[in-house]
Amino acid sequence: MKILMVCLGNICRSPLAEGIMKTKLPENFFVDSAGTISMHEGEHPDKRAVKTAENHGVDISRQKSRPIVSSDFETFDKIYCMDHRVYEDVISKTKNDEQRQKISLFLENVADRKNSEVPDPYWGDMNDFENVFQLLDKGCDAILNQLKTNN
Repeated sequence: MKILMVCLGNICRSPLAEGIMKTKLPENFFVDSAGTISMHEGEHPDKRAVKTAENHGVDISRQKSRPIVSSDFETFDKIYCMDHRVYEDVISKTKNDEQRQKISLFLENVADRKNSEVPDPYWGDMNDFENVFQLLDKGCDAILNQLKTNN
C-alpha cells in the first residue's frame, strides 16, 4: 500500500502527516508527501513542524518538499488532501475516475470531523503547530482503522 499526503507547500501539514503515519504503519507500507505548489521544492519542512514532530518522537527533518506530479496518480493507492482547496487542485490534475477514486480529504474518516479541513499553521505559532499535530495524529489513526477495515 502506498499513501500520499498532500497540502499546499509540503512544508507543514503533509510532512507532519507523513511522519506520523510512518510511525503507525508496518514497513510494507510506503508513505510520502507532496504539495500542490512548487514554491518550496527541495526545502526541508518548516522548522516549527520539525520541532513539533521532534517533541513527539517523530523525525521529519530529512524530508524535502516536492510538488505532486502526474505519475503520483499511478504510483499511490491513496491520496489524502489536507483541505478543500488542495483537494480541488489535486482532483483537477487527474485524468480519469480511477485516479479520482484514490483521492479524499484527510479527515474524512474522523467521525466528529467529517469534511473538516486541517488548518494551515504556517502563519501561526507553535501552539498552532501542536494543534495541527494532534489533529493529524487523530486523522492518521482513523485512516489506519479504515485501511484495516478494508483489508
